[in-house]
This record gives sequence, C-alpha cells and structure tokens, in this order.
Amino acid sequence: MAGEDPIVAGMAGRYAGALFELAREAKTVDGVKADLDRFAALLAESPDLQRLVRSPVFSAEDQLRALTVILARAALGSLTANFLKLVTTNRRLYAIGDMIKAFALIYARHKGEVMAAVTVAEPLGAKQRHALEEALKSVTTEHVALTVTVDPAIIGGLIVKLGSRMVDTSLRTKLNSIRQAMKGSG
Repeated sequence: MAGEDPIVAGMAGRYAGALFELAREAKTVDGVKADLDRFAALLAESPDLQRLVRSPVFSAEDQLRALTVILARAALGSLTANFLKLVTTNRRLYAIGDMIKAFALIYARHKGEVMAAVTVAEPLGAKQRHALEEALKSVTTEHVALTVTVDPAIIGGLIVKLGSRMVDTSLRTKLNSIRQAMKGSG
C-alpha cells in the first residue's frame, strides 16, 4: 500500500505501511492512529522529547530507555508502543514525524478521506474552522480530514494543501512577491 503513493514512499512510508498492515490485521487501525496523534502531540509540546528523537548524540539504548518511560506514562497501545520501540532500536527515531505523516495519509486513504493541511497565522475559532471545512468540502467529493497548524511567520492569510493541490494566500508570500517585483524594476 505504501508503494502506491509517492508521498508515502521511502523509508518512512515503508515503516508506516507496515504498521498500518499490522494494525489492520489486529483490527486496531483507529487506536493506532489515535496513539500516533497522541505521540505527535507529545513531541510537539516537548523540546526535550524533540531533542531525544532528533539528536544523534543519544545511543539507541539511551533513546529506548527514555522512550519506554514516556510510552508507559502516555498509555499508548501495545502495537504502537512496540512500533516506536522498534523504530528506536533500528536507529530511525529521527524519522518518526515523517512516519506519522505517512501513516495519516494511508489512514485517510483507507477511510476514503482526502488530507487537508492548513497553516494559519493565529489559532482558528470554532466558526472559522467550520467555515474552512465547509469551503474545502465544496471543492472535493471526498470527505476532508483537516489538520490545522499555527505558524505566526506567515503573518496572515492561509496556506492550504488539499491532496496534491496547494494554495498559498499568506501575507509572507505576497510580501516576498512584492519585494521581488521591486528588485526587478529598480
């Protein structure tokens, strides 16, 4: 399954595809997806965990010891916990973010959804999020799985990735275009 889509190709796609197949056989696909989302949230919240995951200074044994404690506290399912431990033992923990994204793509395809990743400058309110979901549903016949990322660096506007399409209406991009145009005219 991972080989069908170039987005989930490569090492991260192979790991994600293998995990998805195991989860499907065990009938725990939704649970594994929730566990991976929980781990991604932990990763996003903790600079120490990010350092543990990304730094080549830590040995696989050190990473595994620390991760075992974190996984016990996070109460992740055994399949997900074992997967994360295997990734750590194989010295691939640095790629866990890409593996989680690849799993999300495979999961969305399995559920008949299309992934929509939206980057905004400020958090969306409930009404704004609903309006965005409705607008995205109007341009596709598939169900939309929406993930929203806040990045103040875009200043304003939106960056929307829907499947293979991308629309960038951020103020940062518009300002960069103006800057380039002014350099060319001077």
